[in-house]
Amino acid sequence: MWLGEDASAGAGRPVWPVHMHGGRFLPGGRRLYAPGRNPKIDFLIKKYLLCGFGYYIIECRGVVMTIDKDNLLDSIMESLDRIQHIKLEDIPNIDLYMDQVTTFVEKKLKNTARHPEEDKILTKTMINNYAKNDLLPPPVKKKYSREHVVLLIFIYYYKGILTINDIQALLKPLTGQFFQNENLDLGDIYEEVFGLEKKHVDLMKEDILQKYVQSKETFQDAPEESREMLQLFSFVCMLSFDAYVKKLLIEKIVDSMYPQGRKD
Repeated sequence: MWLGEDASAGAGRPVWPVHMHGGRFLPGGRRLYAPGRNPKIDFLIKKYLLCGFGYYIIECRGVVMTIDKDNLLDSIMESLDRIQHIKLEDIPNIDLYMDQVTTFVEKKLKNTARHPEEDKILTKTMINNYAKNDLLPPPVKKKYSREHVVLLIFIYYYKGILTINDIQALLKPLTGQFFQNENLDLGDIYEEVFGLEKKHVDLMKEDILQKYVQSKETFQDAPEESREMLQLFSFVCMLSFDAYVKKLLIEKIVDSMYPQGRKD
């Protein structure tokens, strides 16, 4: 699928055209991308050309794909590249007091907060409430094991989209069967599911790029001074609908775990 040649890239070197958004070229006027510089970008460009998407901006900067929307999408992509879960081996394999647990989790997950300087990741009150709502097994002599910390990490990620009752329904079978299980414990489960992270992030980046491209095709007849804002609104709507559908699906799965007797 070679679509031209770029003399500046070397004699006869094939290139793909990377067009402009809204009449704006990339800095320096560049609009050709020579394949072979970055396999991930090669794959995405080829896929979207084959799918018939007519225009988008891509610039190679290290291993990060840059799309010109006042650096918005670039920032999103870079943030996705930086997503890293707490590795199991980084969680202390010794029992910790509550203060030590909150300090560890705060340090490791602080940068995932929307407002890192203001938002609290984990407090003593939160831990006590989790235990009160049967989300967390009681500590032993006021100390918490590695598996307690694993559960707290799961709760942290879930509470942004699920109710306390839903989280309880989701985690109760795990804690009942695998908490301090000699053959397969919560640490093993944690390591298995978070091991899927890298592949999933790559798929998310591809999906986000596709949604962004589609959003730039909306409101073509809108007044120029409003078009960018409306296209950004389209982008947010597509992301929101995706999140809404996935939340509904998660809730249905959780409900299937406890079809009777749950109270919300």
